[in-house]
Amino acid sequence: MEHKQWSGRTGGQVWMQKSLVLMCRFIDLRILYFIMGCVVPFYMLFSHKGYISIYHFFRKQIGYSPIKSFWNVFLNHLMFGQIILDRFATYAGKKFDIEIEGNEYCNDLYSKGQGFILIGSHIGNFELAGYSIGCDKKRFNSMVFEGETEIVRKNREKILNENNIRLIPVKDDMSHIFLINDALCNGEVVGMPADRIFGSQKYVECDFIKGKAKFPIGAFALAVQREVPIISIFVMKQNYRKYKIYVKPIDIVKKQDDITKKEKIELSVNNFVKQFESIVVKYPTQWFNYYEFWT
Repeated sequence: MEHKQWSGRTGGQVWMQKSLVLMCRFIDLRILYFIMGCVVPFYMLFSHKGYISIYHFFRKQIGYSPIKSFWNVFLNHLMFGQIILDRFATYAGKKFDIEIEGNEYCNDLYSKGQGFILIGSHIGNFELAGYSIGCDKKRFNSMVFEGETEIVRKNREKILNENNIRLIPVKDDMSHIFLINDALCNGEVVGMPADRIFGSQKYVECDFIKGKAKFPIGAFALAVQREVPIISIFVMKQNYRKYKIYVKPIDIVKKQDDITKKEKIELSVNNFVKQFESIVVKYPTQWFNYYEFWT
């Protein structure tokens, strides 16, 4: 069954986004959070079709009652709005307190000449990792949605370039594949999402929170083919000024005569899904999944 997927584009007109950057520069974020909390109920009232899938997540997969599920849908939308505000606050020059769990895995890979793949997902504020973790030892190449607005694109590029991070837009002509391969050959880091298929026919169906769901194999197939390490990063909001980053290594079987490449890829995907599941269960209101995820 095919499901409509979210485009990935940050909402709002360009003038609104510019105004938001200006407001974040001079107004306390807690005030903007409060305003956001007043707006969310009206958004849910007039765009109720948009939250049906996330309601199903809380009701069927997590097992909440109807009332608790609806309340968590509200919290999910509120959290999404706060994280968008945090992104624009970063564009305005504000900083957040960052705690990193497992940073030794990143440091170890940065110290080596070999490139590696860093896996992201649509939970928490993955973009903040690029703004917060310096990459002076290796250039970081981050795959991004090509259709973002000019204000988002320019602010991303400004901040990321300061941290030795290059954006690689995903294009229909697949030219981004060549840039990714070149980056890994040069011993650089490549950041890729791994929790949405986006039309790809290549996936692995995995056990995921009381059901079956499809996960793309692209990043894992590339890691197996190139025999490069792969790690996952989850950037989770703790309070209005603090985030916690979880860095987790993903075990990849490399050289075994009795296992095929396909089996290696499937094992790698399942290792990631287990990590992803543990984070989603721990932070359910920070998973911004607005389409029917389960098969």
